[in-house]
Formats: sequence, C-alpha cells, structure tokens
Amino acid sequence: ARRVLPAEITAPRAAREFTQATLDEWGAGGDAGDVVVAVSELVTNALRHGLEGLPQPLPLCPIQLVLVGHPRRLVVTVTDPSGRAPEPVPADPDRFVEGGRGLVVVGAISDAWGWARLATGG
Repeated sequence: ARRVLPAEITAPRAAREFTQATLDEWGAGGDAGDVVVAVSELVTNALRHGLEGLPQPLPLCPIQLVLVGHPRRLVVTVTDPSGRAPEPVPADPDRFVEGGRGLVVVGAISDAWGWARLATGG
C-alpha cells in the first residue's frame, strides 16, 4: 500500500489514518497501535528534517509512505527529498527538550529500523 503525503502539518495524521485503514483492510488492525505510532514519528521526522534547505515553494508531494505486509512482519518505508542521514540523539539528551526522540521511539517499538540514501532522496 502506498500513499503520497503533502508537505503540510496534516501529513502525520493522514499517515496514521492511512496506516490504520490499511492494517484494518489486511485484518491486522487490532495490532496497529505501535505501527501507527512508528509511522507518525517517521513522517513527522520527514516533515521536520527532510525538507530543510529545499527551494521554495516545496514540491507538492515530497513524502511517500509505503506499507508492505509479509507473514508475521510489516515493512514501513517513508521517503523524503533529503539526502541527509538522520542525526542521532545525544547519549544523554536534555530531558526537558521537546523534540529529538522520534527515532528513539521508533527503535523502541520496532524490530529494526534503518536509513538509506536513495536517488530521489532519503
């Protein structure tokens, strides 16, 4: 399942709704909680960091979400136009800082996660 998301504040919500609806359609909606959280964090990251430095106005549809279901496994791919690698959170982050924990959350609720540079972006 694939969804192209606009570079707008509504993208994470649209991604969550699409993910829940897709998993419901596949009969896995009851187990969607962690997946929906991970997708939301990944799309938020793409929105906040994957669009920095791009010429204005932004491309109409720069973020893509792909869900691929396998028996007992789900692969989630989020792409954005950036070619930069995600920046790791400091080992001892300031606990009062509002952001910077998205990939930590993704890592905590996923079996694995990674990043690759694509010809079209990150």
